[in-house]
Order: sequence, then structure tokens, then C-alpha cells
Amino acid sequence: MKIKICGLRDPENIKAVEALAPDYMGFICYDKSPRFISGMEDDELVNISTGITKVGVFVDEDADSISKLIYKYKFDAIQLHGNESPAFCDMFKHEVQVIKAFGIDENFDFAKLDAYINHVNYFLFDTKTPVHGGSGQIFDWEILNKYKLNVPFFLSGGLSADNLEEVKKITHPAFYGVDLNSKFELSPGLKDIDKLTQAFNTINSNEVRS
Repeated sequence: MKIKICGLRDPENIKAVEALAPDYMGFICYDKSPRFISGMEDDELVNISTGITKVGVFVDEDADSISKLIYKYKFDAIQLHGNESPAFCDMFKHEVQVIKAFGIDENFDFAKLDAYINHVNYFLFDTKTPVHGGSGQIFDWEILNKYKLNVPFFLSGGLSADNLEEVKKITHPAFYGVDLNSKFELSPGLKDIDKLTQAFNTINSNEVRS
């Protein structure tokens, strides 16, 4: 199971998270988020280990702005949380990995994902709320059984130290990784390293408690 830590913005905290060696680190480029990386120096992201995939998170941003920030921060991937079309996603797929996020509830129509096949590398399934991620709320993971595509997906939305053992029981063949954010924070954008260390130990343990 891949581990993605999202919503980082404090330079010293970024270094501490980097030391845990997650697979992905996410940086929010959306000015309405409390985890917005406004003013972050280029080298604070560029110098992150090449073994970690750096993800820029965007919400309905224009293509030119995304391209500029990919270049500025040397992002390896982008995560699109808005109403981006398959064609929009495809504009970047030759340059970086593309993660398309969708808010999920009991009425979500998985058929809408068919149009994104071959235009994205991954999906990210978050809890559907009025905000774009970081809500700390989970959705009913049984809904994932309706997902029939082969495109790998990240699970997001309210993941915490209290439910990671349950997450490990998910057997969907396309389940690729977890996205850890608000439940592992001391304050918005400042991650609790002790909680994250515990989460890494839980995820990487071969034991699954019943």
C-alpha cells in the first residue's frame, strides 16, 4: 500500500515528514485551502528526495498556471480536485503523473469515470463535501465495490490512526494507496510526526487485526 501525505507547507515539518519516506507528498496550490502553500520557496520543495513523488494539488486552475507551478516546484504529479475534464487531464499526462480526485457518496455514479480511462494515472476517492478535501470525514467504503475499472485509486477522507486497520482489510484489486491529511495534524498544514510514525508502522505491518 502506497502512502501519500498531503497538505504540507511548513519547511521544518516537511523535512520531518520526508524522513519518514512516504511514497508521495502533496502540496496544495489552492488559495481557499488552509493548507495553501503561498509564499513557499522553490528550494523547499525542489530539494525533497527524488525517491518521493511530489504532488501539486489544484482545484479548477487554468492550465498555464498549473504548468508554471510544475516547473517552479518540479512537481512529479498533479492532483486535480475540481471539475477538470478528461481532455484537461490529458494535457499533462505526458509531463507528470495525473491523479483525478472525486468526492464520493452513496449516489456517486462510477460510470462517469469511464471517460477518464487513458487520460489519468490514478483516481483519488474522497468524501463528498462542500469543500475540496481535508474535511476529516469518511464515506462508506462498501461503495468502492461499485468501482469496476483497472485504474488504480488512492483512498482519502477521514483516514486516521483509529481506522487504518480497517483500511487494510479493503481487498479491491485497484486499491493503490492511502492519502493521509487532516487527522494527522497538530494544526492545518502542520503534521503530527508521532501520529504519522504510528500510521506508517500500522500500514507496513503484515498483521491485520480482526
